[in-house]
Amino acid sequence: MKMTKPAVKVAAEELGLPIYQPDRIREAASVERLSSLEPDLLVVVAYGQILPAPVLAIPRLGAINVHASLLPKHRGAAPVARAILAGDSETGVTIMTMDEQLDHGPILGVRATPIAEHEDAAELTARLAQMGAELLVETLEHFDDVRVLGQDHSNATVAKKLSKEEGELEWDLGAVELDRRVRGLQPWPGATLPTSRGRVKVLRGHLEGDRYVLDLVQLPGKKPAPAKQVLGDA
Repeated sequence: MKMTKPAVKVAAEELGLPIYQPDRIREAASVERLSSLEPDLLVVVAYGQILPAPVLAIPRLGAINVHASLLPKHRGAAPVARAILAGDSETGVTIMTMDEQLDHGPILGVRATPIAEHEDAAELTARLAQMGAELLVETLEHFDDVRVLGQDHSNATVAKKLSKEEGELEWDLGAVELDRRVRGLQPWPGATLPTSRGRVKVLRGHLEGDRYVLDLVQLPGKKPAPAKQVLGDA
């Protein structure tokens, strides 16, 4: 629960670049500050606010967003987790031109990747971050020649924000669903299951036929440990 600098800010400080972190991008002071920079282009990645029209109108070449899904699927706040929770076999990154709607604008570039069988949301997020950075650089290098494709809005789905309650699991969900949820809800809100030791946080498990087997768990206030060590054969 400590305030930490985002990686972009750390890198910018190391390079001696100026940094501006407005609490609300819609405030007049924020819009004025951005406008004074006269940017050619805005690049947005994992930003928790929707840019209003006055901000989108500032850059000469528009604003582009790097989104961690194959749009129009999984628009919204939690695309990586929702792809795993939905049982998708693949996901990817999309670079799109921004408009005032949520992940709605025309597509400039897409890169797909399979979701590995045991991959959780934290691991997949790290992979997609690297893919997104690479695709962003390629898109910017060839920006004038990029083919712009409109999204098929009829196929759009929304990846709503995760809630703490989603991590409170029960065994009757079934093995496949438990596997998806444990992987999809890492690192937050995490997943818990009832056991002989009470509810434990499940960090990793695997499918074994029609059973879901716990591999790594964590008791409240304790460090992660092998499930057999914590729970025995129960």
